[in-house]
Amino acid sequence: MTTGCTVWITGLSGSGKTTISTAIAQQLVERNLAQYTLDGDVLREGLNRDLGFSREDRGENVRRVGEVAQLFAQAGFVVLVPLISPYRADRDEVRRRHALGGLPFIEVHLDVPLDVCEERDPKGLYAKVRAGEIRNFTGVDDPYEAPLAPELALQPGADVHDDARRVVDAVVAALDTE
Repeated sequence: MTTGCTVWITGLSGSGKTTISTAIAQQLVERNLAQYTLDGDVLREGLNRDLGFSREDRGENVRRVGEVAQLFAQAGFVVLVPLISPYRADRDEVRRRHALGGLPFIEVHLDVPLDVCEERDPKGLYAKVRAGEIRNFTGVDDPYEAPLAPELALQPGADVHDDARRVVDAVVAALDTE
């Protein structure tokens, strides 16, 4: 059986996780690589609908998504996980579990400053935070711990297709070494 891998895409709300995931998925399909995207918003509507946004619930959200990603990777998929996943320890635990299973784990940090994310505000969440309608929002009044050594750190302003190609190249390299 062919082993897949997990591409964990982390960053603040509005950093472009969904946009880059879509571009990566398209390029993977063009290379005939089976892929599946575990979108955080979709998972919170179903699998993780019982979870809130406390530190514990955010950790459990990441743990569950990590377990599902591992299952898909074991089945040979390149799993894309665009998920804020604000706490470094939670992401590191998912990485550790993948390593124990012999599965490649590629962490991609969308290193986009808060002010840029706030300008983008595609879901209108920052406006709600500033209006006092949302509390404990990652990056504003709740922490976001950036990765210390991600496989890739992507900056704002780059071409999304070029960034996606960099990620796909990292996936191909990880799969070739397995």
